[in-house]
Amino acid sequence: MTEKKDEIVEELETENLEEHVEQAETVEEVTEEIDEVTLLKQQLEEEQDKAIRFRADFENYKRRVQLDKEADYKYRAQSLLTDILPVLDNFERALAVEATSEEAASLAKGVEMVYRSLLDAVSKEGLEPIEAEGVPFDPNFHQAVMQEQDDTKESGIVLQELQKGYKLKDRILRPSMVKVNE
Repeated sequence: MTEKKDEIVEELETENLEEHVEQAETVEEVTEEIDEVTLLKQQLEEEQDKAIRFRADFENYKRRVQLDKEADYKYRAQSLLTDILPVLDNFERALAVEATSEEAASLAKGVEMVYRSLLDAVSKEGLEPIEAEGVPFDPNFHQAVMQEQDDTKESGIVLQELQKGYKLKDRILRPSMVKVNE
């Protein structure tokens, strides 16, 4: 009977051992699956982060393109207006000449009409003259080419505008060339 008992015990131990081995293999498989799931979750999070960054970059790109389009539209006439500034200067010089005869006065009146219509056209596009004479010197709007001493005015005041300056909306096309009080 003891022999039979030993056989049964040995048989049970073998079965338990096999069961433990199967459970150990299952635990290893489960551990590997958990590691694989964890790795996949990390990869998914990384890809989601990339997608979010790409979306943000794309939104920034769209915003920059929109701002560039708006600036292009706002300043579309800048090149043309810059080319027209010498024409305006020449009109002003022509109008500064005093007419001595009736024919010259008539011609001057015609030139003034053309000058006014040209000024109206460029002002519709946003061209504005820069105020200079009698205002404090501002290096953002004025270019000092001369200094003079005038005791009746404060220091730093523009005494004379030598060449008219213009701006297009909020952008300076040409600063005013001025004479400034010391």
